[in-house]
Amino acid sequence: MTIPVDPQATERESLPRRDPRLEQQARNRLHPQHLIALQALGRGAAAPQERWMGPKGVMRRNPHVGHFIAANGRKRIDRSGRSGPAAAGAGQAAVVAKARVLPLVEIASPAFLIAVVPDMTGGRLSSHDRDVLGLARQIADADPAHLGAVLAVTFGTLREEGDAADSVGLGAAGADRWLHFADSVHDGYAPLAQLAELEAIDTRLAPRLWLLPESRTGGGERGRRLGARLLCTGDALARPSGNVYQLEGELAAIGRGELAEVNVTGRSGNGQQDLTRALTRILLCEAECAEPVEDVRHAALPLEWEAASTAHAVPDVIEDLGPVAVDPSAIALGEAEFILSAGNGIRDWDGFHRAASLLGATEGASRVAVDDGFMPRARQVGATGTWVTARVYVAVGISGAIQHLQGIQRCDKVVAINLDGGCDMVKRADLSVIGDAGAILASLCQQLEAEPGAGGDAQAAGGASAAGQSSTAPAMSSNPSSSPSSATLAADAA
Repeated sequence: MTIPVDPQATERESLPRRDPRLEQQARNRLHPQHLIALQALGRGAAAPQERWMGPKGVMRRNPHVGHFIAANGRKRIDRSGRSGPAAAGAGQAAVVAKARVLPLVEIASPAFLIAVVPDMTGGRLSSHDRDVLGLARQIADADPAHLGAVLAVTFGTLREEGDAADSVGLGAAGADRWLHFADSVHDGYAPLAQLAELEAIDTRLAPRLWLLPESRTGGGERGRRLGARLLCTGDALARPSGNVYQLEGELAAIGRGELAEVNVTGRSGNGQQDLTRALTRILLCEAECAEPVEDVRHAALPLEWEAASTAHAVPDVIEDLGPVAVDPSAIALGEAEFILSAGNGIRDWDGFHRAASLLGATEGASRVAVDDGFMPRARQVGATGTWVTARVYVAVGISGAIQHLQGIQRCDKVVAINLDGGCDMVKRADLSVIGDAGAILASLCQQLEAEPGAGGDAQAAGGASAAGQSSTAPAMSSNPSSSPSSATLAADAA
C-alpha cells in the first residue's frame, strides 16, 4: 500500500520557524538573555560585546562590561581595556583578573615609620580605621627621596578569615609592616597591657608619628594614655592632638624630620570651631581625615616581636567583665553595626518591629516611611537623614532612591528584601531576596523563635541572618559585584 505524500506539507515542514521573542532578545544587547539568544540563533559569541557600531554610525558601549572591583569593594570603570572581555573573558572573570593584578608596593628600607593603632572593633577594620591608614599613607609617601613605611599595631582576636599573612586586609588599606598581639593578655579591654607594648614599640622602633582614630572604642583612650606616659619620660612632642582632620604645610618635611614645618588642625569647642597648632607626635584623627587607599596593595609584612615583659607583669587593677547587653533601639543610627531598615513596602509594622527585636537589630527607615508617620525622624537613613556605616544593613521594602543609597554607601554588607528584582536597592545589594517582605519577615520570625535561646542578643542576630538566607522566599539572587563573603553575614551581624 502506497501512502501519498503531500509535497506542500513536506515543503512547510522544511521551512525554518522564526521565534520573534528570541530575535528581539538577540537584537537587544543589554537584555539578560542576549548571549543565550545569540547562541540559539547560531550567531553569538561567548563573551559580551564591549563596543559596537549603532545603526546611525555612532559607536555604542556596553556599561555592564569593562569594570573591576577596587580594594574597598566598590565597582570602578576601567577605560584601559585590561579588565574587559578581551583580557579576561566575560562577566565575573574580568573582575577576578583585575583583582589579581592590583599593583603590590613593597618598601624594603624605609627612611622612617608612621605607627597606626586601628580600633579593630569586632576584629575587623572599620571605615574610620581605613581613613587613618590613608592619612598615614599620605605622610609616608609625601617625599619620594625619604619614603616611609606604615606600621599597623593590632591587639586581640581577629574575626575575619583570609590570607594568613594579612587576615584583615591591612595591606590593601596601606600598611607596610604589621605587629599583632593575639595572646590572652591583650584580648578584650586591657589598656595597661596594651600601653606597655606601645611604649616598648616607641622605644625600640622610634616611629616618627603615632596615628590613632579619635573614637570611643579604644583609639582616643590609647592615644591619651600613650601621650601621658611619653610626656613623663621627657618627650615634649608627645602631647596628643585631638579631633584632627587636616594637616597644613609640606608633608614631605615630616619625612625629613622637620615636624615644625607642619601644623595640625582639629575640632575644638564641642565641634563648633577649629584649632590649629604645631604638629605633635600623637594624632587622634577624626573620620574622613583622608581618603582610604584603594588602587594599590601594600605588603603588610608581619614583624617578629618579643612581647614586653612589663605587659605580662601589669597588675590586675582593671577587670574586663565582657560586653554589656544594650537595647538596640537605644543605639544611634550612626553608631549601629546591624540595621534593619523599612520602606514603603512594609505593610505589617508590628511584624517588622518583632523581627528587629528578635534579630537584635537597630531599626531604620526610608524617608517615605518617616513622612508617612510610621517611624520617627531620628530613624531616617539617607543623605537627608543619617549616614550609616553598619557592617550589615538589611533594607526591607526599600526601592533605593539616590538619597538613600548615598546614606548607606559606607556599609560593608547590604541585604535587600524586595518584590522588584530590578530596583536600585537590589542592584546595590550584596545579597538579594526577591519576594513579599511581610511573608519573608514572618517566616524569619518563625525560624528565630524555633531556635533555642533566640532573644535578640548577638548570637541570635547571627542565627537570624543565617535563617534569612534559607528563608522560604520565592527567589534569591546574588549580584555579580557582590563580595564572596556575602554568605558570612551571620558572622558580620554578630
